[in-house]
Amino acid sequence: MTDTARYQVLDRAPRALADRLLRWETILCLLLAAVIVVNALGSPYFLDLYNLSDMTQNFSEKAIIALGMALLILTREIDLSVAAIVALASLAIGYGAQAGYGPGVLIAIGLGVGIICGAFNGWLVTGFGLPSIVVTIGTMSLYRGIAQVVLGDQAITTYPEEYTNLAQLYIIQEPPLYLAFILFLALAVLFTVVVHYTVWGRMLYAIGNNPVAARFSGIPVNRIRFLIFVLTGLLAGLASALLTARIGSTRPNIALGWELEVVTMVVLGGISIAGGSGTMPGVVIAVFVLGLTTFGLTLINVPGIVIAVILGVLLVAAIALPIIVRRILGLRV
Repeated sequence: MTDTARYQVLDRAPRALADRLLRWETILCLLLAAVIVVNALGSPYFLDLYNLSDMTQNFSEKAIIALGMALLILTREIDLSVAAIVALASLAIGYGAQAGYGPGVLIAIGLGVGIICGAFNGWLVTGFGLPSIVVTIGTMSLYRGIAQVVLGDQAITTYPEEYTNLAQLYIIQEPPLYLAFILFLALAVLFTVVVHYTVWGRMLYAIGNNPVAARFSGIPVNRIRFLIFVLTGLLAGLASALLTARIGSTRPNIALGWELEVVTMVVLGGISIAGGSGTMPGVVIAVFVLGLTTFGLTLINVPGIVIAVILGVLLVAAIALPIIVRRILGLRV
């Protein structure tokens, strides 16, 4: 073996090890472990199974929306109207409850409103070639504005007991796991399989890397983007149905600010804001990192504004850490 060949063999192993250690999912797992350890030391109630079960209710609906948002960002799009869709769907669900409809119809109403809003967003973006960030900022104001104009300073609080009981439904008793959390886990598995093990998933990455080349390759870019907007709207409608059942009321400010939290979950999960890279498992891990961080800080009575600052630092650190470590190790960024 020549000296050059020997050097290449010796150099390959450290680089391969470094690549594994610097994978986004590896870093997120380390962050998750650190969050669990620090919070467990900070509060004796953190690792209580029933407390952790209740904690999942605080992020399950947002996490469901994040799955759809991940696909949008993967294909160089974004939907900032998802929280407003939740508000508008909740308004429709509230009027459905006042009309005397049961749980099945109320859930269908939420899903239907979500689909319509997502289709409207997708039509404006793909049909007219408008930037999705501009379109969805506009529809965010539109959907939220409709809810505010209709409700004013009022709230809808009358819902059938069978519907509100869905939020307290345990799918698994020990440890207790709520319906919304189980739905998130099931959808996460489904999205992971579709994105990483099907032709459709490969088309998403192709669109995100180079939409022009993808179009010339025969991929129906606009049709796929439109369907993803519809899917994201559908997931926002599902989240609205679950959230409305959980809190038992509809107000104009319901889910206010969720769009930023959802985008944070996706970007922290490693989905590149430029499109074309990232994984669904990374998004799932990021959901738990953010959820457990918020839960732990709440247990020790940290103010909400401080929690927001900490989460912002966590996001920046997760983005910068791989680049910094690679530079320290002298690897190509």
